[in-house]
Amino acid sequence: MTSTALPTRGQLERTLSQRVQAFYRTQLGHQPSRVQCHVADGKVIIVLEDSITKPEQLLLETGQEDLAEKVHNDLDKALHPQLQAMIEEIVGVKVIDILSDATFDTGRTGTIVVLEEAPQLRESQSRRPREENMTATDDE
Repeated sequence: MTSTALPTRGQLERTLSQRVQAFYRTQLGHQPSRVQCHVADGKVIIVLEDSITKPEQLLLETGQEDLAEKVHNDLDKALHPQLQAMIEEIVGVKVIDILSDATFDTGRTGTIVVLEEAPQLRESQSRRPREENMTATDDE
């Protein structure tokens, strides 16, 4: 694979965010308002805003917090195999663990995906030192 075929970190994070948001919309009929994905040190960190589904909200509103938490956790576990396959396809690295938790008070879900190794990325153009910036002159 050539370096131009490799994505930058930003491209990979955008692709992951878009695909994760579409995944939740398709699988649960619920689209989180915001999905943030960050790739660092062989991990993918995913934060879903407004991730609590309508059935879970209904259970919370009727005082059934324990059942809402159980439903959320069961759905989360049921989605893990598909989420794992999708992430492996996007990053090109095997997933070895998925850790996830939700906070009903804030409506956020956080997921840490542990990869077998860091994905291969190319350096973005903006991070590469430019020729003209690399040569210092005494005239300044």
